[in-house]
Amino acid sequence: MFVVRDDADTLDSGVSIKALPRNVGRFGRMFGLTFRAFREALRSGAPVVHFHDPELMPIGIVLKLLGKTVIYDAHEDHHRTIATKYYLPTYVRIVAARGIWILEWITARTVDRVIAATPTIAKRFPAGKTVIVQNYPRMNELALDEGERRNDEATVVYVGAVTPERGGVEMTKAVNLVDPTYNLTLRIAGEVVPESHYRQLIEIDKNKRLDLLGHSNRAVVREMMRSARAGLVTLHPHPNYVNALATKMFEYMSAGVPVIASNFPLWRQILQSTGAGLVVDPLKPEEIRQAIEYVLSHPEEARSMGERGRAAVRERFNWEIEERKLLNVYAGLNCFRRTNKGIEN
Repeated sequence: MFVVRDDADTLDSGVSIKALPRNVGRFGRMFGLTFRAFREALRSGAPVVHFHDPELMPIGIVLKLLGKTVIYDAHEDHHRTIATKYYLPTYVRIVAARGIWILEWITARTVDRVIAATPTIAKRFPAGKTVIVQNYPRMNELALDEGERRNDEATVVYVGAVTPERGGVEMTKAVNLVDPTYNLTLRIAGEVVPESHYRQLIEIDKNKRLDLLGHSNRAVVREMMRSARAGLVTLHPHPNYVNALATKMFEYMSAGVPVIASNFPLWRQILQSTGAGLVVDPLKPEEIRQAIEYVLSHPEEARSMGERGRAAVRERFNWEIEERKLLNVYAGLNCFRRTNKGIEN
């Protein structure tokens, strides 16, 4: 059973999805939804609980004490993220960051396994129970054949929620600086949050270069990729991003779309070693503009970048490889046994 914030309970590919309310505030999410998730975990009778939201760490500890096999999925540096929330008073940030660090330390030594999203995150946890499973895309989900690509539009794309920390202002300024002869559009599949940021981007978009699609399903994202000349992932140098692996970067690569990414050391190494894109200072719209114009003015090189990125995903950066690591974690738990049909409890 999958417990998640959604519109309604459903059954998807044989998996029961239990919906929790979407529209709740921070307090309601931390306490009301946490209790409901705990209740559903008990009601399900499942021998294994796999969770990732930091507010669920206390119930993960309790469930382990109640005899469940518990897996903590660590995909962010939560204590470092809290320390950079400058809208909070300094003492609140210090206390909250320290509290999260202590709670995560206890959780990691209580649960049965820790799944770390990156090698950097894995270093924080006990090596004997930690496995790195990276969130790469499925090879064929967004892959496009050459005949499926469209050349009738000049678009760059961004997939995911747009926030100030994810470079909304800089992306918008950059596309508005691009030479008007390209007739460029920045197509965004994701919500712009908060509302004040949405209004800010509309004000900056003097040349009407934004095409905001809102929250979009995978079919819409795949259609976007057909006409994309480049995919943007120009996140700010936030502690939670610098050592993370942005899924959208690999999604662009899997679709054969050149990547324009923040010049974080890890991202630079990936793009330079694969030849799949360019890196820029994400805080400088002019650098982003130059990278976009380079891709637009060098179509053959852009096509080669896309092909190299697609090859890298097929060979290395794909979920099919990472999935086996996760299944091996489950297979190694005492409450599961491996059969010729897969893994059963």
